Amino acid sequence: MSDSTSKVVLYSYFRSTCSARVRIALNYKRIQYTQTHINLLEKKNKTCEYANKSPTQFVPLLEIDGLDLIESAAILEYLEETRPEPALLPKEPAQRAKVRVIMSIIGCGIQPLQNNSQLALYPAEARAERAATVIRNGFSGLEKYLSKVSGLYSVGSQLSIADVYLYPMCHAAQRYNVQIEDYPTIFRIFHELSLLEPFINGAWFMQEDCPDELKQA
Repeated sequence: MSDSTSKVVLYSYFRSTCSARVRIALNYKRIQYTQTHINLLEKKNKTCEYANKSPTQFVPLLEIDGLDLIESAAILEYLEETRPEPALLPKEPAQRAKVRVIMSIIGCGIQPLQNNSQLALYPAEARAERAATVIRNGFSGLEKYLSKVSGLYSVGSQLSIADVYLYPMCHAAQRYNVQIEDYPTIFRIFHELSLLEPFINGAWFMQEDCPDELKQA
């Protein structure tokens, strides 16, 4: 059994959508945690100290229950299995499958293709448009799927890991001037999530390592 009183530390970067997923889940499950900020632009993830903890040198990394967990999907599944309430996965297998479809669309088909390591392969002047194109293409399919399975939130009326994935992806879309309003189901769900404290507090602009000039009022 997990020790819910043990110290929980999240290694994260304010702009990282994968880090945001974990922040939101920790907030929603009311798990107390502290953050260690890893500045990716300054390559702090490449230091020997961090590399010893994270073989991939990516964020997030979560210290919990004596473990160093990496990869946001694995972290979220671990939190759900060890701290199942409040739940972020539906009880019904069919509904869980729908959640995991959305996780896959975003986590495999959109986010990795527009992160910094991929954009660095393109000329600097082409990177923003490349990211926007990836997001638009991904959102086109995601919109069609969400129109079939969503209710108030991404899958029915229960908050789930699908929403934890969607919210920061929408912020990334805004960063690259993708008009979320062009995707009415995504836009509607994003609006609903933007009203919820665990999501607001997990957003990039609420983080201590976010530069003041980027923070929103």
